Amino acid sequence: MTCLSITSMREKFQYKIFKSKPSFVVVHCVHTSYSWRVRANKLVESECWMVMKYEKKHTCPTDFKHVRRRQATSWVVGECVKRRLINPGRVYRPRDVMDDMKQKFRVDISYSVAWRGRKCAYENLRLGTPEHSYKLLPGYLHMLMDTNPGSVVNLEVSDGNKFQYLFIAFAASIHGFSYCRPIISIDATHLKGKYRGVLFTAVCHDANQQIFPLAFGVGDSENDASWTWFLGRVKSVFGVNPALVIVSDRHRSINNAVQEVFPQAFHGICMYHLLNNLKTKFRSKTKELEQHYIRTAKTYNLQDFHVLFYTLCSAIPGVKEYLEAIGLDR
Repeated sequence: MTCLSITSMREKFQYKIFKSKPSFVVVHCVHTSYSWRVRANKLVESECWMVMKYEKKHTCPTDFKHVRRRQATSWVVGECVKRRLINPGRVYRPRDVMDDMKQKFRVDISYSVAWRGRKCAYENLRLGTPEHSYKLLPGYLHMLMDTNPGSVVNLEVSDGNKFQYLFIAFAASIHGFSYCRPIISIDATHLKGKYRGVLFTAVCHDANQQIFPLAFGVGDSENDASWTWFLGRVKSVFGVNPALVIVSDRHRSINNAVQEVFPQAFHGICMYHLLNNLKTKFRSKTKELEQHYIRTAKTYNLQDFHVLFYTLCSAIPGVKEYLEAIGLDR
């Protein structure tokens, strides 16, 4: 039926099912002339169908052809655009689906049909639903441990056997951390799948000043419980260093979790996250603020720091009290 729907959109007509039984189906044009008609029979002991009769001639009037056609269902739209989604790095929005259907088939579809069509296309490409993917996690983690000996994984589910938390630290990361500076940067980003959630990351710098990934985690949201759970796994895998430094943004749940899991570690604030906070608060002088702030934050000499900090505070009234409340040492 998908092929019929695509054909009807290309040839700019609409059809309806006249008769349908398990063994055969008859469809024809919705116009009263019934000029276009197809009959197909299902092959015995097979899922294939054979076209037995096909009247290709189409005589319905031009004014009967509509721009918005009934055959443009979400499933058909998904079949039409799924090739666009093969590249995982491409951002393909429902509006893009609407534009492609308009350009290729001259069919107007609603935003909701485009959204559902894109969802169907994703499911077809993945050969499964998000629920099915979650069920495959235990097997994936088993294969990960089998092919990466020494890795640490942790999958936690709720009382109802529902996914709750996931933690992964590869053996290479665990071994390599001992050759890196004891400075761990942590952050989280929101996932945009059906069940949302957040992806936690912990990274550091290696001797070549390159980002060295340490661990990954997935949780429901950025809250105290999820951050505490993730940092607890990081602590159990990478241990505690007396000189450990944790760097993050100023999210309250991160601060609470660091105080609970790593009370002895110094908790610093990411200079770029803090700069964005300052730009939001002091919007009138963002360019001047950024110039003075970057110079001050990247100064390693304490005497130079005080000079540059005084210049920053003189140029931007109110910034002194704001930064001192956070803590200049951070």
